[in-house]
Amino acid sequence: MGVFEKYLSLWVFLCIVVGVLLGYAIGDLTVANVNIPVAILVWLMIYPMMVQIDFSSLRHITKEKKGLGLTLVINWLIKPFSMAFFAWLFFSQIFQAFLTPEQASEYIAGAIILGAAPCTAMVFVWSYLTKGDANYTLVQVSINDLVLLVAFIPIVKLLLGVTNIEIPYDTLVISVVVFVVIPLLTGYLSNRYLIQHKGEDWFKTQFLAKLKPISIIALLTTLVLLFAFQGEKIVEQPLDIVLIAVPLTIQTYFIFFLAWFIGKYLKLKHNICAPAAMIGASNFFELAVAVAISLFGLNSGASLATVVGVLIEGPVMLSLVYLANKWR
Repeated sequence: MGVFEKYLSLWVFLCIVVGVLLGYAIGDLTVANVNIPVAILVWLMIYPMMVQIDFSSLRHITKEKKGLGLTLVINWLIKPFSMAFFAWLFFSQIFQAFLTPEQASEYIAGAIILGAAPCTAMVFVWSYLTKGDANYTLVQVSINDLVLLVAFIPIVKLLLGVTNIEIPYDTLVISVVVFVVIPLLTGYLSNRYLIQHKGEDWFKTQFLAKLKPISIIALLTTLVLLFAFQGEKIVEQPLDIVLIAVPLTIQTYFIFFLAWFIGKYLKLKHNICAPAAMIGASNFFELAVAVAISLFGLNSGASLATVVGVLIEGPVMLSLVYLANKWR
């Protein structure tokens, strides 16, 4: 293991500190609630995964029916409801001495919105770092996006008890195009071109090796920006940030362990089990933040809860990447 990978936790911590100090210089560069600098960095993280996809083998992906089934069950039949339970347990019961009923209600709402939006983009990064099957990851994300279109609103309505929710489809469409379609198309074209002109051996031994540091640097830079955008809230509401982070962190580990051990019980290979567990543990935070803002307002507790989900995702998911690789 190289020095960079060995001290990755230290780099993550430094990114958090730098991000908080950086402030708000580029926080307003957004389109449909999707931050442009973050979108570029996520693209740089996803591209190394996309460029490895062997599109000729996608026709055989139905062989991984167990993995795809696990993804669907965890993401849509378990995750939203376990998130609602943990949010209620902590905000309404365990932490009731620290929160007003109104705060607890809004934090629960934000957690529910976050739990109903499983990952669309970052799972490519987590899959890449755990040596997941690139083809399987692409298919599970594609299926997840299709289910998201029809299941997200009913689940949020059911758990929030509201009837007037409207999904910000501009955020959804732009996110899918930027985080999936563009890097997928670019990865496919560069894969075909480089293999034809440089050879498959050069592509695997030299080109892919040079891409890995770019993906990790983009991930760390993303952490800097996420903490920079929310620096004021972190400084002004440190206790609330900690209180919100507790059930969200527990939920993330719970979903990962549940999916991981079910996958092992089903005898899934590591390169299928890892991304199947990662997609449920991670979240589609762009959509969750946008929905929370549209329903409850920018400065609401619900919006803050979704933002905390963004803040903890990087460090927590990196710890799960470590566990997945250790247990391989």
